[in-house]
Amino acid sequence: MSLSIIKPGLLDTIQDMGRFGFSHWGINPGGAMDRYAAQVANMLVCNDAHEAVIEMHFPGAQILFNQNALIAITGADFSPTINDEKVPLWQPVVVRKNTVLQFPKLISGSVCYLSIHGGICANEWLKSYATNLKVSAGGLSGRPFKKNDEIFFKENSIYYAGLLKEDNNLHVLPWRADVQKTYKFPHEISVIKGNEWDQMTGNSQFDFIENNYIIHPSSDRMGYQLRGSTLQLSSQLEMISSGVNFGTIQLLPDGQLVVLMADHQTTGGYPRVGHVISAHLPKLAQLRPSDCMKFRLADIGHAENLLMEQQRDLQVLARACYDRLKATVC
Repeated sequence: MSLSIIKPGLLDTIQDMGRFGFSHWGINPGGAMDRYAAQVANMLVCNDAHEAVIEMHFPGAQILFNQNALIAITGADFSPTINDEKVPLWQPVVVRKNTVLQFPKLISGSVCYLSIHGGICANEWLKSYATNLKVSAGGLSGRPFKKNDEIFFKENSIYYAGLLKEDNNLHVLPWRADVQKTYKFPHEISVIKGNEWDQMTGNSQFDFIENNYIIHPSSDRMGYQLRGSTLQLSSQLEMISSGVNFGTIQLLPDGQLVVLMADHQTTGGYPRVGHVISAHLPKLAQLRPSDCMKFRLADIGHAENLLMEQQRDLQVLARACYDRLKATVC
């Protein structure tokens, strides 16, 4: 069972939730940019939330299914179609073999995910299937997809092919994930104060919260370069390199900010003036170059409550999807 890449997209890779526990070796976690969307994609097709998925940026790939498959597409809206028939997002879909999935038009968002029931076969490296482009490990030989690549997926545990009617290329299952709460107010990103927040001048602290920032076109999976008001420290600060994480906001020597993303380095020597709260990392990941964003200060208690609520919703979704699919195919 497999799918074939007819035409690769801008940056199509296999990702999972990342490889943790190796930062002391200088190996970052990596993994999906929008871990929430990747988890939901897996839950919709009754996979474990940490199964490998295909991550795509626009323009997306053209993919030929060599076998009937139960799939879900989540995250950004690239107008997915199967043989020119529209495919809904955030909803499980059964697709017929020898059909082609395409992404012809960018509507919104930055990165989308394709999950396949059973999971994707990929190269494991340090307990993860996530593609690490720097060292060419994990995923599909540690690289983005190329034309004529064949991606194999694992054996099905649920029989769903009978849901396809004889003349239909796809069958949409009648339930979907409600993600409005997670992506509400997409350009407002809540942050908590970083270790060096108090080292900024009062005016810079005010500007950090009150002014908008634009994501620079040079941004990538390693970090979003921001352009906005020039911020300053109250005095010259000498720092040793310290640990950083997905969502750490650093103040660069030119007074501009960078937000570290999925492929961030493990340590950094620039002042850490803030950290994006975990519950808002999905919104951050879906912002594109030239998008505008605004920071909102939050406290740790509020950040923890939002994250716990998000995790509870994911647990409910996983159970509901399993029950609905089992009832449907049985």
